[in-house]
Amino acid sequence: MQHVEVTQIIPAPLQAVWNRYNDHRSWGQWAGLGEATLAREGDPPPNGVGCVRVFTNAGIVKVHEEVVAFEPPTRMAYRLVKGGPGLRDHLGEAIFTPHDGGTLITWRCQFNSKIPGMGGVLRWFITRLFRNALAGLARDMARP
Repeated sequence: MQHVEVTQIIPAPLQAVWNRYNDHRSWGQWAGLGEATLAREGDPPPNGVGCVRVFTNAGIVKVHEEVVAFEPPTRMAYRLVKGGPGLRDHLGEAIFTPHDGGTLITWRCQFNSKIPGMGGVLRWFITRLFRNALAGLARDMARP
């Protein structure tokens, strides 16, 4: 089992950061993961438990993720249900904590590699992806 954990402090109120991060359709504007759409709304609508978010890049479906925990404004967890080449048993979560007038996000996941010996490479790739996405969120939240 591989583990990834990335943190980012965002100088914005907890509720505002929670709202932006969990507006799954907005990810295409700040996360650097391509276009984000919802294949299914969750409870509460649209982004809660059961929501399936789909990330595409250049028109090719890459990843389907289902929200499995939605605890406003502190925790959201998801699992990979389709896509994610080389990944198996991917489970992730984002934790939101007040921090010095802003918000600390801790984004972590665990997964197995479908390909023996590739876990470290996948861990490096996901770590970079998480860091870039959270840096994009910080930039987005800093815009007037």
